[in-house]
Amino acid sequence: MGYRFSLADIRFLRSDQGVEALASAADLELSERSLIADAGHLRRWWPEYAAALAETVRLRRKARTKLCDAEDWLFTQDALQQATPTAVARHRAVRLASRAVHDVTCSIGADLRELCRESRVVIGSDVDPVRLAMATVNVPDALLVRADALKPCSRDAVIVADPARRTGAGRTFDPSALQPPLPDLVDACAGRDFVVKCAPGLDYLKLEWSGEVEIVSLDGAVRECALWSPGLTEHPNQTRATLLSSTGASFTLTGDEPDDISVGPPGQWIVDPDGAIVRAGLVRHYAARFGLWQLDPRIAYLTGDIVPPGARGHRVLTSVPLREKQVRRELSSRDCGSLEILVRGVDVDPDALRKRLKPRGSRALSLVITRIGSRAEVFICEPVAAHQSAS
Repeated sequence: MGYRFSLADIRFLRSDQGVEALASAADLELSERSLIADAGHLRRWWPEYAAALAETVRLRRKARTKLCDAEDWLFTQDALQQATPTAVARHRAVRLASRAVHDVTCSIGADLRELCRESRVVIGSDVDPVRLAMATVNVPDALLVRADALKPCSRDAVIVADPARRTGAGRTFDPSALQPPLPDLVDACAGRDFVVKCAPGLDYLKLEWSGEVEIVSLDGAVRECALWSPGLTEHPNQTRATLLSSTGASFTLTGDEPDDISVGPPGQWIVDPDGAIVRAGLVRHYAARFGLWQLDPRIAYLTGDIVPPGARGHRVLTSVPLREKQVRRELSSRDCGSLEILVRGVDVDPDALRKRLKPRGSRALSLVITRIGSRAEVFICEPVAAHQSAS
């Protein structure tokens, strides 16, 4: 939960005195080791707001890896955890460019800021007065109002919503347990164009969604499952995989593309598709676009003689059956030290197997363990990072 900010805290932090106090607090270490001493220093000067100052500086530091240009923002711990990474928020804003937009769960404004950069009319609302007060500091160009997401206070604008996914029991993937509940939110948006950001683990197949389901990853990590209403997409009743990079490059694949590929023996490379492609059910479509094929029709690993742009490949050196003594001998003969283990379709714990194999050499290798037909196969490979991949 972190520190519970009050509206009085926000008024202080946005005042000239508060800005000066934050600048002083930013010079402190504020680590777990130094926190007690640093908090004591802050209490001597700003006794009423010492905790708010320390928490704000610590959260700003955490935000650097997630949000761009947010050095002067205000956060709560929960709001920062749920905030959309800048690259993902920017992608959604570009898709909505030129439309009037109403973010009905704007929180501290991570999505709101990117929407303001692409659209002329942007409204933000939230039921939490503290987060809304923070949003007024973080995104001063937006029109902000306190309102319930289930009672949209706008007309015609596209609705953007990001229901909270954390309950008292932790993270939830149950659509009815979101806050606000997904079914209620969809009902409230009836007759409007809207997009709802959900957790990447959402079982969207059970929703029978009539619009577009977009699975988005950033730098190889799946970030969200976005549900686009039919009026906002050219691909109704379809899935889309969007792969974003913090460097700015992006890649999109939809279910409209061909998926006719073959199954065969390994080529020079094994490719483990990005999680967004797998979650979107577009592995075969991805393979077809780049001339790859499958080792087994039920397994997501792909193979071929090239590595697609931006993907990470594993150059096949040899293959052996899943027998630990034989695998250990092969790794030893190749001077294996650092060992990455990828597994699909076989009941193997990578961490436990790595401990048993005890690699002690100097060379970085990877094991791709998979099921081909009825047998388990181990491919000993040389991993190559995406930017080094070659045909």
